[in-house]
Amino acid sequence: MDLLWTGGRLSVAGPDTHAFAPDLSNGAGGFADVVGVRFAPGVAPALLGVPAHELRDQRVALADLWPGPEAREIAERVAAATDPAAVLETVALRRAAVAGPPDPLLRAVVEGLDAGRTVASVADTAGLGTRALHRRSLDAFGYGPKTLARVLRLQRALALVRASVPYAQAAVAAGCADQAHLARETRDLVGLTLGAYEALAKNETPQPSGSSTTA
Repeated sequence: MDLLWTGGRLSVAGPDTHAFAPDLSNGAGGFADVVGVRFAPGVAPALLGVPAHELRDQRVALADLWPGPEAREIAERVAAATDPAAVLETVALRRAAVAGPPDPLLRAVVEGLDAGRTVASVADTAGLGTRALHRRSLDAFGYGPKTLARVLRLQRALALVRASVPYAQAAVAAGCADQAHLARETRDLVGLTLGAYEALAKNETPQPSGSSTTA
């Protein structure tokens, strides 16, 4: 989940279950500036004051979640700032200090799923039944633990792709069945082919000399 400043508008990006392509045109033939703060899984609901599943696959104005005067004051500060991202980060940190830390039990769930463990194993370690884990996951993450595990697995795989690990190796190391499985997940959740994702990542991130991957 993200707190975003896009073209003069403050909004919250809820947890996505499929690729989302935002309209970033600024109305003048160019593109709007976008800055934001991305929250770790399970952190944003306490800060925003709303269960994550209520924002699933949505983009919602911050003023719809927080009191209007507060949201307008933040927007004015961001608009006037030379470093809008720093203002958003300060807002998030102040809200976090008031809201307190996320549920440590659910933090352990994230860590277990990110390590590639099964949902049943993670639920057992957490001392929760699978149904109870699912209910708590909806509030914290916006979807059930199986979907969260899928998202985390793709993040692991794409981190390896950015590090120039060949696709097939990245897929297996991250827990996908094979390269075709990784390719399908990338199309579904990112909206890009593996090759297009890698090209975009290389354009945005400096690469070590001599690195390469095969499509």
